[in-house]
Amino acid sequence: MTAIDVNPGLLMIAAGLLACLLPRVGRQLLTLGTPVAGLLLLIATPMGALTTLPIFGYDLTLLRLDGLAFPFGIIFLIAAFLNAIFALHQDDRLQDSAVMIYGGAAVGAVLAGDLASLFIYWELTAVSSVFLILASRTERAYSAAMRYLVWQIGSGVLLLAGILLHYQETGSMAFTTITLGSVGSWAIFLAFGIKCAFPLLHNWVQDAYPEATITGTVALSAFTTKLAVYAFARSFAGEELLIPIGVVMTCFPVFFAVIENDLRRVLAFSLNNQLGFMLVGIGIGSEIAINGAVSHAFAHIIYKSLLFMSMGAVLYRTGTVKASELGGLYKSMPLTTIFCIIGALSIAGFPLTSGFVTKNLTLTGAEYAGYFWIWLLLIFASAGVMEHSGIKIPFFAFFSHDGGHRVKEAPVNMLIAMGIAAGACIFIGIFPQTLYSILPYEVTKSPYSVQSVVTKTQLLTFSIIAFGVLIRAGLYPKEIPSTNLNTDWLYRHVGRYFVGVLAYMARWAWAGVCGGWRATLGAAHGLIRRHYGPDGAMGSAWPTGQMAFWATVMIAAYSLIGFWYLL
Repeated sequence: MTAIDVNPGLLMIAAGLLACLLPRVGRQLLTLGTPVAGLLLLIATPMGALTTLPIFGYDLTLLRLDGLAFPFGIIFLIAAFLNAIFALHQDDRLQDSAVMIYGGAAVGAVLAGDLASLFIYWELTAVSSVFLILASRTERAYSAAMRYLVWQIGSGVLLLAGILLHYQETGSMAFTTITLGSVGSWAIFLAFGIKCAFPLLHNWVQDAYPEATITGTVALSAFTTKLAVYAFARSFAGEELLIPIGVVMTCFPVFFAVIENDLRRVLAFSLNNQLGFMLVGIGIGSEIAINGAVSHAFAHIIYKSLLFMSMGAVLYRTGTVKASELGGLYKSMPLTTIFCIIGALSIAGFPLTSGFVTKNLTLTGAEYAGYFWIWLLLIFASAGVMEHSGIKIPFFAFFSHDGGHRVKEAPVNMLIAMGIAAGACIFIGIFPQTLYSILPYEVTKSPYSVQSVVTKTQLLTFSIIAFGVLIRAGLYPKEIPSTNLNTDWLYRHVGRYFVGVLAYMARWAWAGVCGGWRATLGAAHGLIRRHYGPDGAMGSAWPTGQMAFWATVMIAAYSLIGFWYLL
């Protein structure tokens, strides 16, 4: 095995473990240099490379590089580098190490060629990422981290069970196309769905991400859910069940995000919205739709990281990201405002930004495949994301009413990270072929047709006008301190009551069992005491003659048994 055969994810994991032992400057150099080294290593690896390692009679495929894995590996390494720059102001050994291991596990997973290797990296992303929530060191963060861990480990348990059943059913552990129809395939599908935040399985995103640290949330937004998107694209491309699931994911977060006061939680809802676009593309399964899903994941990691970075900078300077407590920050943080607006335009799919050239592929794929109603719902979802992330985030954070915060601009390292991400959003939007060239399939259609540009511009313009009219008329939901119920209410409240009832029934049953045993043991104890106690027949002193009689009886019995045995 040569250096070029090494999975770059292993390089990052090793660096993450080493980071625990280094002082601050050493950790900073390591967190900055390792993603760059991994990126160079990945680019130098020839397409089609395959590295296996025999273990216990089975060949683990530690490295498989093809057209699907390459763009995901590239963007995960870029995200790790951006996060390292954004975190330079902090001195936190735990977070520096966790982010490196977390990112390395994600890279390792997309380059793994078998399900056993995927499972190892899958679980490592869960265990390492939870420390980014715990690092907030608050009671709320601890509770959210435990709930997050339950979901992530649950996904891993399902994945392991599915892998074992799938291997029993097919005799193969290859991480490749899987057809739904068996118990094992459904278990794998559901495991991927939990990590991809399917509807009703999504609430761990809004529960945990806003409780993570300022830098931890940026990393969380980049790796976990996009790893699940890659897994679906690898194993379930063309599975039509993903289309309605994806459509629901694009639409339902719009209504939650409109009434949400916490701006990082708004971004968490919009993350669900964007994942829906990717799943629709994977479900359609055509070459252009798969390209749309992959390119959208690539662009989404950048602009969603940019938006979380801008809100992280606001939180770092003001101590809050509540819309009701912000406003007027464009005066104090002008550069952060500009970068946030670029991210907002990108997520809304404004022409000349990355979101436009990637969403256009998915919409075109739906149109070509004849899914008119799906296309129409995706258009509606695009208008929704323009409202809650494209307008609401920058408007309430930097404009709107003046929250009275007079603060410094974000630290230089944060501005550099946001500047690079904002530049990438614009660069990809202007030169889409740069991204198109690394997609799994060739892209021949230009995103900048007259119809696409006019349709998108009209949609975004009407969204802006509608937002302005609602604000001026006082009809837009007020930004007030509140707690919005999500599906996690079912297990955090109803579930708690249900568990309480089960616990009461268990205590009642246990008391009955213990009472029965106590009665039985008491009766047995009384019987034994009556015969063998101080006053019992077997426990009292016997006369010498009586003892001699019984000794003679026992000797006779022993002699008869021995004589019978010898015969």
